[in-house]
Amino acid sequence: MDIARALTSLGIALGLGLLVGLQRERAASALAGIRTFPLIAMLGTLSAMIADSTGGWIVGLGLLAVAAATGVGNFFRDRTDQSPGITTEIAALVMFAVGALTWLGDWRVAAAVGVTTAVLLQLKQRMHDLAGRLEEKDLAAILQFCAITFIVLPMLPDRGFGPLNVLNPRNIWWMVVLVVGLSLLGYIAFKLFRGHLGAVLCGLIGGLVSSTATTASAARRAGENPAFIPGALLAITLSSCVVYVRLLVEVGVVAWPSFGAIAPPILAMLGVGVCSSVAIWLMVRRSSVSLPEPTNPSELRSAIYFGALYAAVLFGVALAQRGLGDRGAFAVAALSGLTDMDAITLSSARLADSGELSTETAWRTIIVAVISNLAFKTVLAGVLGGRRLFLTVAATLGASIVAAGAILIFWPVGLTLPTPSFGSGLSSP
Repeated sequence: MDIARALTSLGIALGLGLLVGLQRERAASALAGIRTFPLIAMLGTLSAMIADSTGGWIVGLGLLAVAAATGVGNFFRDRTDQSPGITTEIAALVMFAVGALTWLGDWRVAAAVGVTTAVLLQLKQRMHDLAGRLEEKDLAAILQFCAITFIVLPMLPDRGFGPLNVLNPRNIWWMVVLVVGLSLLGYIAFKLFRGHLGAVLCGLIGGLVSSTATTASAARRAGENPAFIPGALLAITLSSCVVYVRLLVEVGVVAWPSFGAIAPPILAMLGVGVCSSVAIWLMVRRSSVSLPEPTNPSELRSAIYFGALYAAVLFGVALAQRGLGDRGAFAVAALSGLTDMDAITLSSARLADSGELSTETAWRTIIVAVISNLAFKTVLAGVLGGRRLFLTVAATLGASIVAAGAILIFWPVGLTLPTPSFGSGLSSP
């Protein structure tokens, strides 16, 4: 037996068991706490070690023993304990399996499961509150997201179609899943923390859902009531700033090997957006205003519309780039950026990752779309919110437009960030 590996596995199991046990101890669990959970996790690791010489049945026997022990503990538990749930019992079984996984599998997976278990246990009250706040339409949106992710996505063919062979149905639908998932995450976060962060929360969540929709909603309120202009300005600025975070996530997901070359200009724009947001926040932090919550983003019609738009942009970029070179891709970016940043970002990153588009052209295409999107939201704010809001938004987003233009002109060629390869990362102990 490799002593170093064995001690490492036991140490990881001990640490994860202590983490979950500490949470259960703080929750005043009558069944198991800060001593029992580390023992259960290490029992799982020891069972897995013994299984190397005796066979896998020993792990199953250990799991049954833990289940029996929790059953006996429940039988003799103080009857004044009014917690009839089986959360602690299930957590004990999970931590036994986590302990076994530290030896039999990848310790990183075991660590992820152990930490997730502790987080789920700690978020009990918030999750109950969330369940109480969700309406029927919210549950329908979650189920719909699960359907398009786990039913539709695996059934789609994973190969290119079309004249240029760039329309891959599974890739196109994966982009739908990615964007709708980000939107749904923002919507649920709003449900969790509603009423505490006001316009700041609406701006941050609005950037995940749709900065354009957030701009329209905030501008409409400001047009109806001029006193709402500070809150509208803050929400519009913050949502536009969060867009850059969303773009970075999308590039990282679909084109991680090219992330270091594409991300730096977007990070520079994020820095400009953060500075603008902080300045606006310092100006309006005493304003007691709020914005309406974002609408449920996970509608099938919206998902299908985005899928069609992404496919059209993907085909348009490939066609324009092949026929007109980089200028064609920039033209498509300027047009698509008026209404949507995700499609052009995802398609450009995907083409750069496959080698059909240079990384420099990819990030320049994204920055062109950023300029187009910022200009459109500025005009939208003026049309719906009036002259005063237009002037304030133009000053804020205009600074970002100027910065984006400067990046296009003066950005040094070849500037990249190091991007670690996860495939060559730490191995199992």
